[in-house]
Amino acid sequence: MHILRMTEAQHTRFESHLLDGSGLEAVAVALCGRASHAGRTAFMVHDIIEIPHSECTRQIDSITWPTRRLRQALARAQRDSLAVLKIHSHPGGYPQFSSVDDASDRELFDAVCLKLPGEHLSAVMLPNGEIFARRLNGAAVAGLIDRVAVVGNTLCFWPADKSRAEPADFDIRHRQAFGDYTTQLLSELSVAIVGISGTGSPTAEMLARLGVKRLVLIDPDIVEAKNLNRIWGARRRHVEEALNKARMMKAHIEAMGLGTIIEILESRVDTPEAIGLLSSCDFLFGCVDSVEGRDTMNRVATFYTLPYIDMGVRLDADGSGGMASISSGVHYLIPGGSSLKSRGVYTDAELHAEYLKRTDPAFYEDQVRRGYIRGVAVDRPAVISINAAVAAAAVNEMLARLHPFRTSTNEMFAIQKLLFSHGRIATRPEGPADIDLAQYVGRGDSCPLLLSPRFEQAA
Repeated sequence: MHILRMTEAQHTRFESHLLDGSGLEAVAVALCGRASHAGRTAFMVHDIIEIPHSECTRQIDSITWPTRRLRQALARAQRDSLAVLKIHSHPGGYPQFSSVDDASDRELFDAVCLKLPGEHLSAVMLPNGEIFARRLNGAAVAGLIDRVAVVGNTLCFWPADKSRAEPADFDIRHRQAFGDYTTQLLSELSVAIVGISGTGSPTAEMLARLGVKRLVLIDPDIVEAKNLNRIWGARRRHVEEALNKARMMKAHIEAMGLGTIIEILESRVDTPEAIGLLSSCDFLFGCVDSVEGRDTMNRVATFYTLPYIDMGVRLDADGSGGMASISSGVHYLIPGGSSLKSRGVYTDAELHAEYLKRTDPAFYEDQVRRGYIRGVAVDRPAVISINAAVAAAAVNEMLARLHPFRTSTNEMFAIQKLLFSHGRIATRPEGPADIDLAQYVGRGDSCPLLLSPRFEQAA
């Protein structure tokens, strides 16, 4: 499986340049990050270089353009191990590569590979904005890109193979609700869930019964007696066996017999193995309480151009057998947009404190005593019905991004606050971009991992 990913903003930029209303072909190039794991290779658009129309000889069905701007970018591509993407328009709507395209690509990528060996990409944009692409290694076509994905407020996927598999025997009512296209799309997606506990376990259950093709489950912890009140599929014997949560959920879902492919990792999310697995997915769910976990997920989603939903629950007991407040948050995050940190979910100080507590507990305790850092919060109360409601809201949010069904546009639902104590739901639109993080959109694999010193030891 080979995938090309870009953000909605990048797609809009391509569309504006390539389809300018003139009816003539136009061209742009881009540098793309790479990721390869679990038999899936992804290319992510990182930096776009538009070739000015005035520098080109444009026709209805061909274009000649100078490669000076591309040559200037090759040194950077070589330094950062980036791939080259050439993308041009077919304003007449021709839905495949032409013989003119074949000759042009052979000449261009034969020259590119002399300086930058490896696979690169050629793509075409059609008048409706759809993109198809292929891989080239030198002058040779290595194969098609199996799927082009656009990640934004609404998710677009364009497969190279337009044929559809036979419907499953259990999803007929999904098709009645969402139609064949969305139901088929679910059956082709890979979705990661990090944290298989109170919110992660019902999320996994729902995605499996929705017919998602592949689930990646990541959790380093074992099932404990305190988890039995809220982890779906957990049994007393799992506590006695000290069974890992992800392993328990794998067996639980496989026992359904719905054909879901389950891959698990019994480790923290900030390991190279976990980040590699996440990069191979199409969608990420974060179901963790830790600041480090959230920060890692947000960086992974940015570097690998992935849609990411984070969910969290807060129950505050009043100390007398009652609840002072019950609330939760469901955040939908787009690469290049606002981040959990810019939305105020956590601060750099909290991230530093949690890192210290894990890596140097003695120094952490000393810093807390001296008042230099604030202590990390301990476990809070947890109730299955609250967690399940939040997980359902998160899964419905994913469905709304694949198949918009709300009377308001998706842009209005960047944040959902489920205020159980007040009996209402509050929503907020997307806020200002996290500029520090946005520069890494589509950067892909890097050294150090995610270009952060925090991952140097892990790598």
